[in-house]
Amino acid sequence: MSVEKEKMVSREEIYDGQIVHLFKDQVELAGRKAVREVILHCGAAAIIPVTADGKVLFVKQYRYPVGEALLEIPAGKMDPGETPDACAARELEEETGYRGTLKKLGYVYTTPGFCNETIHLYLATDLVHTAQHLDEGEFLDVLPIPLDEVWDMIRKGHIYDAKTLSAFAIARDVLK
Repeated sequence: MSVEKEKMVSREEIYDGQIVHLFKDQVELAGRKAVREVILHCGAAAIIPVTADGKVLFVKQYRYPVGEALLEIPAGKMDPGETPDACAARELEEETGYRGTLKKLGYVYTTPGFCNETIHLYLATDLVHTAQHLDEGEFLDVLPIPLDEVWDMIRKGHIYDAKTLSAFAIARDVLK
């Protein structure tokens, strides 16, 4: 059995925000019509920064939509015209105050049932301390955590952020 591609018949813009754009699409598949609510997102990059002594630089920040502070790898959305590599380098330095050698691990679609957000995942090594440059309204703590503790936290279910879990799943063989 092959999977057919849905054809967009029409699109109505519902909301145009700073991060997301919401549309109501009419689609057709195998002669039948359906409605799809779709969020378009500019994309993002997320980075696993590993220090020379084997610690991972996590950020802890309050996430309003879920109502709690989460432990995550540094990440952020791409600026218009920015490449994923450039976004990863920028976000690493902005959030942690470090630059490093980036290795692309892959990418994930965060919620493909209704959103096109793609997060490009990276490993950063050879870290050099510079200065943190947080965006206005961004508040976070940088926490260096030994890699063996990170794996333990993942096994015990203490990390809830999907991009972080995805990045570590992809990087598992590289981080042994």
